[in-house]
Amino acid sequence: MNNKALYKAAGIDEDLYSFGESIEETLKDRFEAIDKTAEYNQIKVIHAMQECGVSEACLTGTTGYGYNDLGRDKLEEVYARTFHTEAALVRPLIACGTHALAIALMGNLRPGDELLSISGLPYDTLQEVIGIRPSRGSLMEYGVTYRQVDLKEDGSFDFEAIQNAITDKTALVEIQRSKGYSSRRSFSVEQIGEAIRCVKSVRPDLRVMVDNCYGEFVEEIEPSDVGADLVVGSLIKNPGGGLAPIGGYIAGTKEAVDNASYRMTCPGLGAEIGPSLNMNTSFYEGFFLAPVVTAAAVKGAIFAANCYERLGFECLPNSTEPRYDIIEAITLGSAEGVCAFCEGIQKGAPVDSFVRPEPWDMPGYDDPVIMAAGAFVEGSSIELSADGPIRPPYNVYFQGGLTYPSAKLGILMSMQRMKEEGLLPSLS
Repeated sequence: MNNKALYKAAGIDEDLYSFGESIEETLKDRFEAIDKTAEYNQIKVIHAMQECGVSEACLTGTTGYGYNDLGRDKLEEVYARTFHTEAALVRPLIACGTHALAIALMGNLRPGDELLSISGLPYDTLQEVIGIRPSRGSLMEYGVTYRQVDLKEDGSFDFEAIQNAITDKTALVEIQRSKGYSSRRSFSVEQIGEAIRCVKSVRPDLRVMVDNCYGEFVEEIEPSDVGADLVVGSLIKNPGGGLAPIGGYIAGTKEAVDNASYRMTCPGLGAEIGPSLNMNTSFYEGFFLAPVVTAAAVKGAIFAANCYERLGFECLPNSTEPRYDIIEAITLGSAEGVCAFCEGIQKGAPVDSFVRPEPWDMPGYDDPVIMAAGAFVEGSSIELSADGPIRPPYNVYFQGGLTYPSAKLGILMSMQRMKEEGLLPSLS
């Protein structure tokens, strides 16, 4: 059975298959460049593991208090060396990216301090952590104030407004690399570096934290290479390589990471406790695979943009723009379009392909959210997935794909489902 017949057996119409093949043929040069970035980052990770002396003994784990966990401590050295930071926390105790960000913020802010976001309104779930939307235990309840500098109309940093917003009270500046559920472009590491230099020109001592979720290994450098004091992310996104079953990381200066560790566990104990729970092998191997897995996801995002833009849908980034994270936002214009797209992604998944996703009131969100993710790790967005809030302009956010062929199938299946619902324009 050839590829065409196999896709037909999977439920993809011949015209959609041919459409996808014609799109893919135009992307060879871009895919080759992505492979070069993956190669660079792969060697960087291997070199870090070698320099840190990772051994077979590191792959075992601990329980209980987790004192003297060799594998855990060595893994944190590997992260610090890869991200070129003084220290890192990499723990299964961190439940998700929002949890990692909360730990970093709460560990480094004190009552009376001010948190300043310079990339506009943070992602939905972080708003409750801060207290923008009232929530028990928020930073605002503990006397931390918040202000933000909105982006310019073109989505770029407003450097003059940033400089004017920084005061003696400002204790930490937050930058969100990825677009989240907004309609702006994600930031390149170079752009983040410009913003950090702007901040440091006013207050060289001021800490800058970058929410690095979805951005790791997309470029050859990370925000920590351009002056970020803290970079934070989730292991069920890029750096976990699809193998990490849970976890998050915080990398940065030793003082800032130590502060976060005392919030992660408790004052006086910090990073000294916290068992790896026999997850070291998946954490190490996932980080080892992360550069090539991320490259597969980036290729999938580019394929999605080129397909849907050809069909007349607005895509962000568009079909030709450079990529700074793994997310592709597609404006579908209706709740029915968002739901059909997600149903197609679910049908293309290796797990729970028979499940029909539906919008629901998820904790941490103001609007009903639909999520499609037939994943080996629940909620893993480095795996083939799509989600979005059911609100105008009805964007769907596609990401992931542990392999490019799986991402390609998911996109074809999303178009197939939209075609069946009468929501897809003519392919001509």
